[in-house]
Amino acid sequence: MKLNQAQREQVKLRIGLSGPSGFGKSYSSLLLAFGLTNDWTKIAIIDTENNSASLYAHLGGFNVLQLNEPYSPERYIQAIKTCEDANMEVVIIDSITHEWQGKGGCLQIHEKLGGRFQDWAKVSPRHQQFIDTILQSKCHLITTTRRKVDYSLDTISNGKTRVIKHGTKEITREGYEYELTVNFELINDKHLARASKDRTGLFMDKPEFIITKATGRKLINWCSEGISIVQAKTEILKCETIEGLRHLYQKYPSLQKQIHPIILDRKEELDAVQSQLIDTKEVEPTKTITNGNNN
Repeated sequence: MKLNQAQREQVKLRIGLSGPSGFGKSYSSLLLAFGLTNDWTKIAIIDTENNSASLYAHLGGFNVLQLNEPYSPERYIQAIKTCEDANMEVVIIDSITHEWQGKGGCLQIHEKLGGRFQDWAKVSPRHQQFIDTILQSKCHLITTTRRKVDYSLDTISNGKTRVIKHGTKEITREGYEYELTVNFELINDKHLARASKDRTGLFMDKPEFIITKATGRKLINWCSEGISIVQAKTEILKCETIEGLRHLYQKYPSLQKQIHPIILDRKEELDAVQSQLIDTKEVEPTKTITNGNNN
C-alpha cells in the first residue's frame, strides 16, 4: 500500500439528463454533446425513442444508431462498443429507461424467470455489466432517463389514508444517479434544468437554467483542468536519463497505468542510444602522435 497526493487527471464525463416525455431530453443532450466536442461528426446517439433523434437532423451531421427491442443489457453494451469502435468522442444513450423497463429489459427478464426475489441473482449481474460499460467507456457518455410521478399511500391522524405526491422518479434502477459526474433534471416543458447531482461544483445549488452548447463547454473545460496524459507523454519523450524516467513515473501516480508502456518504450530508446555510444568508443581508431622529424 502507498499513499499518493490526490490529483485530478483528465476524465471522461458521465452525464445524466432526466425528465418526463416532451421536456427536451434528446434536444438538450445533443446541444450538450456539441459543446463537449465542437464537432457533430464525433457525436453518436443510440436512439431507442422511435427515431426521435432524426427530428434534430438540422442541428448537424451527428451519427445515429437505431436500437430496437429487445432492450436487453447486452444489446445496449453492443451498441456502446459499436460507437467506441467508430472513434466517437461523445455517445448519447437516449434512453436507458428501456434497458430497465422496456420490452426485453431487466424487469421483463426477471418476470420471465419467475419474478421471485432469488431470480434477481441472474438479472442483476447483467444490469451491472451494462452500468460498468458506461462507467469504463473511453468516450464521454450522456444518458437520458424518463421520469414518472411518484406517489405513496399514507395514513393521516384520523386513521384515514390519502395519496401523497412526492414529485418525479427516474425510471431505471435506483442508485444510478450516484454513478454520474453530473445529473440534470429537466423540470418543465420550457426545458429548464437543475442539477440533482454535481461533482464538478459548476451547477449545484444554482438557479434553474436552459442547457445549451455553453453548458457542454463548461464541463469540458472543467475536466481538462486536471493532469493531461498528453502533458505527461511530452515530458517522458523529452527525458534523457533513466533516473528522470523513474522520477516522472512517481510524479504522475494517477496516470501510472497509462504511462507505464510509454516509459518502457522511452527506456528502450535511451538504452539503444547508450549502447551505440559504447560501441562507437570501442571501434574508434587509436590516434598516433607523429614526430615532425619522421619521413
